[in-house]
Amino acid sequence: MAKIFLIDDDPDVRIVMSKLLQKEGYEVETASRREEALQKLSQAVPTLILLDVLLSGSDGRDLCRELKANPQTKHIPVIIFSGHPSAGLQIQSYGADDFIAKPFQTEALLEKLSRHTKAIK
Repeated sequence: MAKIFLIDDDPDVRIVMSKLLQKEGYEVETASRREEALQKLSQAVPTLILLDVLLSGSDGRDLCRELKANPQTKHIPVIIFSGHPSAGLQIQSYGADDFIAKPFQTEALLEKLSRHTKAIK
């Protein structure tokens, strides 16, 4: 079973996305802040990371750069999501593997997750 690590500071988004992903058969771990995310990542490595661009007190793009520079996490696909579609224009500059705009279509999200998790197997 693929493990998805969802990082978003909005508790409603974490709840809704967690339920959706679990219903689709994914194991889901969540974090609301950069520090919490890094602490959890030091304990367990997920199959894929879903990361919001805007996090309370930090920028998801900076966190993505940090994860992709770390030898222990650089191989993990990162899908960035944001309510600002322009955030998807430069995903390569901060190392993200894909982008999805909020509000997103469930089918589009699931297709991207499937594509990136199958590429790992």
